[in-house]
Amino acid sequence: MPRFTRPVLSAAAALLLTATAPSAFADIKIGLMVPLTGFAAADGKSAHEGAKLAVAQANAKGGINGEKVELVVYDDQASPKEAVPAATKLIQRDKVVGGVSGSYSASTRASAGVFQNAKVPYVTAYAIHPDITRVGDYMFRVSAMGEVQGRAGAKLVNELGKKKVALITVKNDFGQSLAAGFKEGAPKFNLDIVGEHEYSLQDRQFGPLVAKVKSQTPEVIYASGYYYTAGPLVAQLRAAGITAPIIGQEGYDSEKFMEIAGAASEGVLVTTSLDRDSERPATKAFLSAYRDATKEGADMVAASTYTAVTVLLDGLRKTGGKGGAALRDAMAAGKFDTPIGDLNFNDLHEVKKDVQVQVVKNKAFHRHSVISDPVLLAPPSKESK
Repeated sequence: MPRFTRPVLSAAAALLLTATAPSAFADIKIGLMVPLTGFAAADGKSAHEGAKLAVAQANAKGGINGEKVELVVYDDQASPKEAVPAATKLIQRDKVVGGVSGSYSASTRASAGVFQNAKVPYVTAYAIHPDITRVGDYMFRVSAMGEVQGRAGAKLVNELGKKKVALITVKNDFGQSLAAGFKEGAPKFNLDIVGEHEYSLQDRQFGPLVAKVKSQTPEVIYASGYYYTAGPLVAQLRAAGITAPIIGQEGYDSEKFMEIAGAASEGVLVTTSLDRDSERPATKAFLSAYRDATKEGADMVAASTYTAVTVLLDGLRKTGGKGGAALRDAMAAGKFDTPIGDLNFNDLHEVKKDVQVQVVKNKAFHRHSVISDPVLLAPPSKESK
């Protein structure tokens, strides 16, 4: 059997993963960068399913002015090394009119420059690093950036009536952005950070870290991570007898977190974009359609990627399928009713939105509260960046 490099395998697999008919029958191509293999594959699957649903619904309604939409998918493995050549292929070979990142911050930051240089609009679904939209004016983000979510976490601690906080941070773009925002917000609520702890993305055993946290007797723990790190971390914190409330973020927002953490996941709070108990028609319709399509419950990744694709498609409807500056300007001026809220973009193409707080209750996510503070949650603008 011939040996192939990983990028070739990834690209070959990705070309088979389209949401519509083969390219000969598709008239408008949009790209999706997503981690279908590697450590983030479960998130990649959710993102892919959300994107496919958005495209399928658009094509069922006539596509873009009667032209079908093809979703061209590349596996970036959440790796900058994979992301750059994949983005280049989407633009140079596939001739996409727009792209969506359904991937993590590091790979999204790497691919963003490729799209910006080609003047192809690129919509970030859930990567939260602040530098993404600063790449240029063809960048958009539908989720709250990391610093905003971190400040929301600080306000949540205050609303819980707690002051002494242990801060646990995963050492990557995601964790560092959240920690920066939390530490920015903490003084506004007179929070006392009694300890700061870091761990790597590869860590699954947290004995020494847990012992240090326990010795600091925090009233609440603000711990960043993804479901595959948060699950073991939360389980080990609880096994050590630590009963303080644990606040996670959108990286926890997966049924797999509850599977991994087991009973320890009960009561964990998560700041995120998706409210499973929402009465918003757009949210209820998405949750129902996603379950019908996949036989699974939707997570934040799926909802945010679905939203990113629908924002791009809405812009294309307004331009009659044209990309470039016309598509950028149409999206920048738009107002969007989405499963993760009513969205519109500021001059840096960031969104101002409430932060949803979900709580794990009876092995499912449910509404706990909503963090709503226009000043505290304001994203940066061109003037403030």
